[in-house]
Amino acid sequence: MDFLANIYTHYHAHIYFDEQSENVASALRERISDELKMPVGRFHTRLVGPHTKWSFMVAFDQAQFDAFTIWLKRHHEGLSVLIHADTGNDYIDHTEHVCWLGNPIDIDLSKF
Repeated sequence: MDFLANIYTHYHAHIYFDEQSENVASALRERISDELKMPVGRFHTRLVGPHTKWSFMVAFDQAQFDAFTIWLKRHHEGLSVLIHADTGNDYIDHTEHVCWLGNPIDIDLSKF
């Protein structure tokens, strides 16, 4: 896995799950909120935006990047995670400024 360089100001991590992994994802979301004190997005049990699986998002910045991505790499519990820059160019951010933990999933690029 090629890891994304910490050269951008803002980032998103999208953690993907389905009915079978919903409890694992919910517990991970709580850990991110409770242990890391990071704000987490809504727990979507429907498709949202370009994401082709259920998901929740964590927004973080350059100062949090190293510690959070290392933590997430250790604790993603086998869930697929898209980490991408948030530069304002959604297409490039979801295709070029990315790295994956776990198995990559398809992103519906027609949404951009």
